[in-house]
Amino acid sequence: MTPPGRRGILRWALATMASTATAGCAPSRTAPIGAGGEGAEGRTAPYVPFDVTWLIRPRGGHKYLGVSFAGASVTPGYLDLWSRKAGKAPNLLAQRFSWDEEFPADRVAAVWRQRMLPYLAWEPSGRTLRRIAAGGDDGGIRRTAATVRDLNVPVALAFAPGFNERDRPWGTRAASAGEFVAAWRRVHDLFQDTGVSNVVWVWSPTVTARPEVALEPYWPGDAYADWLGPVGRYPRKGPHTFDGLFGTVVKEARAFTRAPVLVAETAAPPGGSKAAVVRELTRAVATRDDVVGFVWLDAADRTDWRIDSGTGALDAFRRGVADPRFGFDVRRP
Repeated sequence: MTPPGRRGILRWALATMASTATAGCAPSRTAPIGAGGEGAEGRTAPYVPFDVTWLIRPRGGHKYLGVSFAGASVTPGYLDLWSRKAGKAPNLLAQRFSWDEEFPADRVAAVWRQRMLPYLAWEPSGRTLRRIAAGGDDGGIRRTAATVRDLNVPVALAFAPGFNERDRPWGTRAASAGEFVAAWRRVHDLFQDTGVSNVVWVWSPTVTARPEVALEPYWPGDAYADWLGPVGRYPRKGPHTFDGLFGTVVKEARAFTRAPVLVAETAAPPGGSKAAVVRELTRAVATRDDVVGFVWLDAADRTDWRIDSGTGALDAFRRGVADPRFGFDVRRP
């Protein structure tokens, strides 16, 4: 039977531990990096399932300062260099995770050890959403879920991001809204059946997708998604404010969910307006109660999106993220 919701998963996992202990056996797992782990003397604490509830809506108006380097893994040294440039260390790192790839447990654990929430865009390349929804990949999904559960560190997971884009392999030309929702719920339920309590589920549309499609048919339901994670890069000519780029999608989503918003990827091209875009973005994220943070794409991908491209852009970024609401410690509730 599927445990009823996140709290149900925790009760289910703890009940399993209790019944195991009652039977005179030691719990089958110990807490690795997440909810317990090794103490100062090197002792291993009993396994306690990680509860991500407090990370979904951080207390005290705290915000995520996220960064993505075009999905690539990065070394601690490179992150240190970026942090010094930005004036503050990020507390969320976004990367990609291919459907046929083994879950990158070591990479995820390394991100968490550096006091960042691991964010993975899980891209179902090479599979149809219809196949996933019908159970054709259940075995692989269960194996991934078990790895995530046993790793026991928080992971933000965006399944099939950009689902409203026409040309994505899982986009509107390849799958219907019903197939997307069915696939999403299948993946989510298999994770839940496996006892996973450490995932923040991110529903991630592209704000500039053309042609536009209604988003509500793609919403899997509040019991299945934790964050609204819009993706959008500022154009050279066009909207230069948070509301101008993200406002339409957020307003549309508010008709069917009150989920917090994490801007899952954004950036601005070099040019005279970049500094102003950065100032307005950081101000909007810092002051909006329904927005929990943003992820900056710091890469040169045909366009140089990095924080230091453009006159005054780096200074604007440093000043914006200097706000104490950005960059809280994700390892301490």
